[in-house]
Amino acid sequence: MNLIYKGKTKDVYDLEDGKYLLQFKDDVTGENGKFDPGANTVGLTIDGVGLSGLKLTKMFFEKINDVGIKTHYVDSDLEKATMTVYPATMFGKGIEVICRYKAVGSFIRRYGMYAKEGQDLDTYVEITLKDDERQDPLITKDALEMLGILSEDEYNILVDMTKKVSNIIREELAKKDIDLYDIKLEFGRIGDKKEIALIDEISGGNMRAYKNGKHLEPLVLEKEMI
Repeated sequence: MNLIYKGKTKDVYDLEDGKYLLQFKDDVTGENGKFDPGANTVGLTIDGVGLSGLKLTKMFFEKINDVGIKTHYVDSDLEKATMTVYPATMFGKGIEVICRYKAVGSFIRRYGMYAKEGQDLDTYVEITLKDDERQDPLITKDALEMLGILSEDEYNILVDMTKKVSNIIREELAKKDIDLYDIKLEFGRIGDKKEIALIDEISGGNMRAYKNGKHLEPLVLEKEMI
């Protein structure tokens, strides 16, 4: 087992059997010691948040697999806080896909002249580049195609998959009277056919969820859901 990548919240190992192992860590993104799923730097360490994130990821990925949406998930080991996955190739040097149900975070920072904090959004999807140096800039459909990151067909598939996955997660949260405001997803190409698949994780670390108007931190969200 060889370490091939050290990420902000997970380390990636090559199992040398055609699969990878993700080791979940207790680091979360944020700024000034505060959790922020939209941030692109590690903001703080929370004991137990790695395992908590894996528990939610396992639950959501298994539900998504069950409805026939392609993912890289194989299985997980909760005792070791690890997840086995199929390796995936990135789009360009990596993209993130955000689905928004409420106007918060960077959406308000960009469009605050026209939007009100917390106003409803209609399953709004946007894509950003994974580029820490440039603060993960927003990128348009045309630019993705012109720069050779995504084809038009791939873009349409990504948007459709994002809406389907996000709605599954939103419905599961709603069963616990939890509102999903926004979520950040990642996709890649897997297998010989290079099929587009959901990758990475689905946890409190990459979404904003609220109950009775109160934001739920990652550990609290996991306790509410599992």
